[in-house]
Amino acid sequence: MLYHLLYPLREIFFGFNIFRYITFRAAMAALTSFFIVLICAPWVVRKLKKLGIGENVRKEESKHLYSLHKGKEGTPTMGGILILIAVLFSSFLWADICNRYVLISIFVLLWLGITGFTDDYLKQLNGKSKGMLARTKLISQIVLGLGVGIFLFLSPQNPAQISLPLLKNICLKLGIFYILWVTLVICASSNAVNLTDGLDGLAIGIIIMVALAFSVLSYVSGHIKFSQYLFIPYIAQSGELAVFCASIAGAGLGFLWFNCFPASIFMGDVGALPLGGALGVVSLLIRKELFLVVAGGIFVVEALSVILQVASFRLRKKRIFKIAPFHHHLQFLGWAESKVIVRLWIVAVLLAILTIVMLKIR
Repeated sequence: MLYHLLYPLREIFFGFNIFRYITFRAAMAALTSFFIVLICAPWVVRKLKKLGIGENVRKEESKHLYSLHKGKEGTPTMGGILILIAVLFSSFLWADICNRYVLISIFVLLWLGITGFTDDYLKQLNGKSKGMLARTKLISQIVLGLGVGIFLFLSPQNPAQISLPLLKNICLKLGIFYILWVTLVICASSNAVNLTDGLDGLAIGIIIMVALAFSVLSYVSGHIKFSQYLFIPYIAQSGELAVFCASIAGAGLGFLWFNCFPASIFMGDVGALPLGGALGVVSLLIRKELFLVVAGGIFVVEALSVILQVASFRLRKKRIFKIAPFHHHLQFLGWAESKVIVRLWIVAVLLAILTIVMLKIR
């Protein structure tokens, strides 16, 4: 909004020219979303406690896991609503709100936010409920993925292909199967973040690092000189996604202030599902889906641990891990929760750095 309101005034006062720069608006978007969460979170925590919206630790799934996490019982949850509000307000304020890439990303954020909210609400409505049926949640994600996939496939600006990391000018053309690829990326990224959200600050900490990495990737992809220098596809106007990603990083930092160990609030599915899906769609829009596998390597490991555990038990009646997802497996090995969180954060930082370095190694 400020871009459209203030940038045209540069003819009156040259200082307004600063609103032209994506780097400035991205930094301001991060600061705005950070302070929105930081200022509003205490009130939200009190309100959630008053409404009795708290974490329900299920004892029947694992007695040992329950013993490790029973102290979290009753901690306010559904704090992801605050993150979404901060991201939406900050993006509306600092991004070019007419930009098609920003609008698509916001649409995905809202769709999955509503899905996550419904799931969390059903859990709170009945303490014994597990929320939405898994297949219902997956259907919502698939419908979204197919809708976005069809839209991108029919878009003349999108070549329906995958850019391969470390290789310049080599792409994998998918044709009509690109729609299924988009659906897979959105569903996988959304669910992977949701599976990782099991320890205080773990998921949101990694989200911050991935969002910062993709803010950089979005900026260089939408900058014609940088994209030519790095031999990556130039995608006109995609640089605005740097502002959107920066707003996610800022809101994540603000939320981490209260979500770090021991957490005062959890984000719930209303935060995990849309944040994962938003990063997934950003990676699709700038054609850096495989970079997301590297930057979000922890999310990939968490999701694979669940898939392998289920497959192994059904086929061999044996478990690969003591428990899945992987972060709980580390706890069962005797690692303290804080140690698991910080060490996985360290790995996530290294993966984010590696993702940026991969831009040059082509």
